[in-house]
Amino acid sequence: MQDWLTMTAADLGRAIGAGEIDPVALCQTYLDAIEAHPLRDRIYARVTADRALAEAAAASARAKSGHRLSALDGVPISWKDLFDTAGITTEAGSKLLEGRVPERDALVLENATAAGLVCLGKVHMSELAFSGLGYNPSTNTPPCVNNDAAVPGGSSSGSAASVAFGLAAASIGSDTGGSVRIPAAWNDLVGLKTTHGRLSLEGVVPLVLSFDTLGPLCRSVEDAALLLSVMEPAKPADLADADLKGRRLAILETVGMEGLRDGPREAFEGAVEKLAAAGAEISRIEVPAVAEAMGLSGCLFTAEAYGLWRDVIEAAPEKMYGEILNRFRLGKEHSGPDYVAAWAKLRALRVEYDRATAGFDAVILPTAPNVPPDLERLNSDGEYYVTENLLTLRNTRIGNLMGLCGLTLPTGTPSCGLMMLAAPNQDLALLRLGTAAEGALG
Repeated sequence: MQDWLTMTAADLGRAIGAGEIDPVALCQTYLDAIEAHPLRDRIYARVTADRALAEAAAASARAKSGHRLSALDGVPISWKDLFDTAGITTEAGSKLLEGRVPERDALVLENATAAGLVCLGKVHMSELAFSGLGYNPSTNTPPCVNNDAAVPGGSSSGSAASVAFGLAAASIGSDTGGSVRIPAAWNDLVGLKTTHGRLSLEGVVPLVLSFDTLGPLCRSVEDAALLLSVMEPAKPADLADADLKGRRLAILETVGMEGLRDGPREAFEGAVEKLAAAGAEISRIEVPAVAEAMGLSGCLFTAEAYGLWRDVIEAAPEKMYGEILNRFRLGKEHSGPDYVAAWAKLRALRVEYDRATAGFDAVILPTAPNVPPDLERLNSDGEYYVTENLLTLRNTRIGNLMGLCGLTLPTGTPSCGLMMLAAPNQDLALLRLGTAAEGALG
């Protein structure tokens, strides 16, 4: 049974379909592992054992009768604590929302439940999802699987930890500036940032609605494809016979390759060699539009975030972690005309980016320029916190600004991911390409 805790969600689903695993026994194995884990309270905000066992029992009956609802029917997963759950507290990692109990599930959770997935519970996250580090002194800071003295990446921090520590078969998070891909990369997982607007945000606590996206953190690209399909819901991506031969990949030199720390740089170079050996055609390109777009992010992200949360925040600012409060309040510095002008400029820059990258299947970069920062130093050094948070989200933010879909894959070097960015609405093609890359990276 211990092996169940390290199997991919897809393999668990196949074993359930073959009658080799009973969903109730699988669910109980995960619940027991959560209960016994010494870091449980740093990972799970709330465990929904009664709901999970009831859903597993229904999945077990369907499996026995041959009427499974999907390839993942009966597989237990966790959910970031910004997805509404009916009758279960949803606080988005903030004391501002303490005791908030929604009346219904978020739509993507409804869809996943309708496909037979089992909800193990809600996992910790960065406060209101506004940090790429995963440090949250307001509620709890999950551990990084590779270094317990470091942060796990955020804002889907508990999502990554729950999977990496074997306490969920997969997890669903959100990504506004990198919040799926960073924790996935730092915990050696696969993370998918979907195209903005592809998955419904109904019942999801917002951060920046113009950039908020949802996506899975999991153990394989196949898992990501299946999880996307149940949340949409739609037919999964066809991953069969995926191949890198002749696929054109571009290393984006503008911004993304600047100032890399040694570990991510070396891991990326090694990964590129493996992709090339598998037949990928790799070029290096400059896209000036990216640097221009990065200069707009301060206005675009903070103005909307503060606009959405101003009244709630200013009614009780003492309830917030100071660094997150300060980041929200940066939104006050930008006027309405500033915000409108920034969006007009970004739309034009997106057209330039699309033209520059149109001949490539994907752009590739190190997912993060750095490795997980030290938790104690973040707690004591405000300047270090700001510097590391901005650096952490730098590369992933390119995908959000340009409206792309993105995928991070483990490189084999701990806490160093390879990110692939593809054109908007090419999520299924990206998953197919990612499957081929996953095989090349080993």
